[in-house]
Amino acid sequence: NHPIALIFLPAADIPTFVGEGKVDLGITGLDQIKEHEAVTPPTEDTGAEEVLDLGFGSCKLQIQVPEKGPYADERDLIGRNICTSFVGLTEQHFAKLEAEEHRTTNGAGTTGKTLRTKIKYLSGSVEAACALGVADGIVDLVGAESGETMRSHGLKAIRTVVESRAVLIKSKRPSDQKLVDKVASRIRGVIAAQQFVLCQYNIHRDVLSTATKITPGKRAPTITQLDEVDWVAVSSMVEKKQIATVMDDLASCGAKDILVLTIGNSR
Repeated sequence: NHPIALIFLPAADIPTFVGEGKVDLGITGLDQIKEHEAVTPPTEDTGAEEVLDLGFGSCKLQIQVPEKGPYADERDLIGRNICTSFVGLTEQHFAKLEAEEHRTTNGAGTTGKTLRTKIKYLSGSVEAACALGVADGIVDLVGAESGETMRSHGLKAIRTVVESRAVLIKSKRPSDQKLVDKVASRIRGVIAAQQFVLCQYNIHRDVLSTATKITPGKRAPTITQLDEVDWVAVSSMVEKKQIATVMDDLASCGAKDILVLTIGNSR
């Protein structure tokens, strides 16, 4: 019910459109934002601002080398061939490594402007670069938990460059700030509803303080007097992933009639 147009774009392009103010809001990975900023540094008027962590899409941009190869430290790759889809971040990272090496070897002083490490761009199949002899190491995304693709290609991670996840970003100069804030608030409410459940239970006042420590809620629990002496009803938001343990702890401290309700939405 608002004058909003949805545009589907590649994740790597979204920071450009939002950063230049052509799009007010965007959803992309933090890795793509950092890459864009490495290539096109933000200014007072350009660049995207992070609004909200969306809680999914966790991954890591890591330096990887052959598991049975001679490289054990990221500094071993200085001056070598590196393949990646994230040229900006990779050049930025190895420029820092080379500057640190120069200071260690020569003390304080001007470092060379030319990067000795050779960064090669690949749009895909980066993980195959080492096995095919194109690279000595790679900089590529790895799933936060599995890393199966990396291991299946005989690679190991030796350094994390960026930890990423999906985020909501906005332009520094949106066309309608109030509408942007309203959309962001709605998204924030949906995410909260997905992450939390409503836990309700009855408890004797003698152990109320113990129970509310178990269920402190987002701000504070709601406590209502029951039509029974010294008994109250408590209602509190609890993280969904913790609810089973919370129910056990409440039962152990004397809570009765424990209910867990799904939250459809919130603000």
